[in-house]
This record gives sequence, structure tokens and C-alpha cells, in this order.
Amino acid sequence: MTGGSRGIGLAIATALIARGAHVVITGRDQRHLDAAVARFAPGSIAAVRADVAKPDEAATAMTAAVDRFRGLDVLVNNAGVGRFANVADMTVAEWQNVIDTNLSGVFFSCAAALPHLKRRGAGWIINISSLAGKNPFVGGAAYCASKAGLNAFSEALMQEVRHDNIRVSYIMPGSVATEFGRGGGAQAEWKIAPEDIADVVVDLVTFPPRSLPSRIEIRPSRPPK
Repeated sequence: MTGGSRGIGLAIATALIARGAHVVITGRDQRHLDAAVARFAPGSIAAVRADVAKPDEAATAMTAAVDRFRGLDVLVNNAGVGRFANVADMTVAEWQNVIDTNLSGVFFSCAAALPHLKRRGAGWIINISSLAGKNPFVGGAAYCASKAGLNAFSEALMQEVRHDNIRVSYIMPGSVATEFGRGGGAQAEWKIAPEDIADVVVDLVTFPPRSLPSRIEIRPSRPPK
């Protein structure tokens, strides 16, 4: 699980562990990782400090997961950043940070995980995308581009590995009640709860093997008018 120390990632980790899974989470802030691990019983979770935008660190994280729990069955790519500014006001560094984390980081993690999944003979890759990938908005050029690219990447990868018994799906949430969103609003009751996304992930990994829900859109049922 990349980006698993807070928000959607922590909710997914919590749901999976509640159902008996062993989870390895990554993140860039050791304090957040330590706080996340402390929430669970010893032995159910491990944390790896890693920036998935760096290919060597993404690969190290996948190897650490395999070594810690003797294999890899599910990769959830959740790590993401948002830099919201008009193109004329965005720096090159900000653009690169968004693309490198939200898109290239998923490629690095998948490339590192696939040999392990193929050796297992089955597995899941679940990418957390966004409705922004198909609904661009002002000030979101970098973020929207990264998620549109992630959607296309997921579709192509799904077709590449489906005959290896590896299923690929991507989830496209709308507004989620976390600190990540533009302008805050983590407590807005109308937003999707992180636990709702976690429920979708659990449903996916327990789905009958004959079927593949490859793209899932989820949005608030009653947003402000």
C-alpha cells in the first residue's frame, strides 16, 4: 500500500487488516508512519519510509513487503499529491512533483511488484485515481493530467497482465473527506468518507475470480446544490 499512513490509504489498511490481511504501508514522513503502525496489533502491519516517485525507493518498498510477509498478493497505489494552480502560475518543480508521484510513482511501483505477483500466479493491482482524471477543472491542470494518465495506464496494464491472472482496477473518487482536498473541508458531511473507498477495495479483492470490475467511479450521493 503506497501512501498508507493517512487518509484513504490508512482507511484501506484498516479495512484489510480487519479482514485478516497483513499490510505494508509506505510514506515519506516517518512520524505519520509510526503513528499509523501504532494503531494496529503487532505483526499485522509494517511501514517502509519511501518516496515512490523515486524508482529505487519504490522497488525497495516492494521487496520489503515480500520479505516481511513472504509474498505479495495485492498492490494498492494510493500515494498522491495535489498542487493546484493555473498553468501560468505553476513552477516546473510543482508540475514534476505531481506527475512524478501520481503517475510515474505508480509505474515504478507496478514494475517492481509485477515479478512478485507473477511468481504467485495471481494478484491484484488497485490504483486510486480520481474523477478529476475525466473532469478537468481550472487550477487543476497538473493534477487532472496525472490522473487522466493514470486511468490510461491502468487500462493498458489491465490488458497486459489479465492472462497472468493478475487483475487491475482503478477507483475514481469524487470529493473525499480528507485533508488532501482543495481548500480543506475534511469534515464536510456530504463528502465521501475514506472508509467508503476502503469498502470498495475490500469488495474488489474478494470479488469472484471470473470477473473484473476494471473501473469504478464513486461520488458523493448528495453534494451541495
